[in-house]
Amino acid sequence: MGILDFISKQFIDVIQWTAEEPGLLAYRFPMSGMEIQNGAQLVVRETQKAAFFNEGKIADIFGPGTYTLTTQTLPVLTYLKNWDKFFESPFKSDVYFFDTKDQIDRKWGTTQPLTIRDKEYGPIRIRAFGNYSYAIGDVGAFWSRLVGTAERCTSEMIEGQLRGAVLTAIASTLGQSNVAFIDMAANQEAFSQKLAEAIRPALRDYGIDVKSFYVQSLSLPEELQRILDKASSMNMLGDLNRYAQFQTAESIPLAAENPGGLAGAGAGLGAGMAIGQAMAQGFANAAPAQAPSAPAAPPQPAEDPIQLLEKLGGLLAKGILTQQEFDAKKAELLSRIK
Repeated sequence: MGILDFISKQFIDVIQWTAEEPGLLAYRFPMSGMEIQNGAQLVVRETQKAAFFNEGKIADIFGPGTYTLTTQTLPVLTYLKNWDKFFESPFKSDVYFFDTKDQIDRKWGTTQPLTIRDKEYGPIRIRAFGNYSYAIGDVGAFWSRLVGTAERCTSEMIEGQLRGAVLTAIASTLGQSNVAFIDMAANQEAFSQKLAEAIRPALRDYGIDVKSFYVQSLSLPEELQRILDKASSMNMLGDLNRYAQFQTAESIPLAAENPGGLAGAGAGLGAGMAIGQAMAQGFANAAPAQAPSAPAAPPQPAEDPIQLLEKLGGLLAKGILTQQEFDAKKAELLSRIK
């Protein structure tokens, strides 16, 4: 190989990035010991951007296309290096390529439950999970905030930083929201859009544009979910009497599955009679609603509070009522005794 052939090999004639890898966001073109020849070709493909750096600062940025590198195509770099006077010689410069296509199916999720103030249930903790997609929008901000002097930058390298920014924005938004948890869960599409608007400024600071954002799961911790389920049942039932009827009706199929029927389930004959009385009273109370045209029955005399307490005590002993429910009803009945 002659000396002229050796020298010609040191000059880069075509600058391009063809070996894209999944998740590789930024790639520094290898320039070690080599120089760019005046008139060389720069090839930037679709979903790419190329940036020329001078002493650690971005000089010129190129979008998709093919460029002949001259004083006209490198105006900022030419001005900084004064190559408008002697641009015939080769030059050196750092060149980065950036992948600007959408990075899809990036996961996000709450590592710990977020505490928010629900307008219906007070302070509650919720968990949320989903995915989102993003793309590099501002290569200058992306390079200065996340790449720096690294030769390569992948989506995995910045995943933790982005997830932290996303969760912080979500926590701040939910903390200031007056939307009830039930409304969030019932309108996940609108909720996703609201959260997307909240996280866009946080990621834009890194030169990243949010393309899509989805909430796939929104839930309460198990202990809070049980409380919410019970509160929902109480709202549906209305009061303690109806709740007792509901509990009684729920126990009948369970008792029927046992060999001893109601007695085998631990209720005994007395509990069976109490169930029958409660069912009969429930049907009697529902009769006027089913037959509005029938004449109204005369009002029944109020039952003695002491007798009611004795009945409730029996239901408590048989496990049909909880101690908390019994105490609440007991206080109510005692307040009626003058």
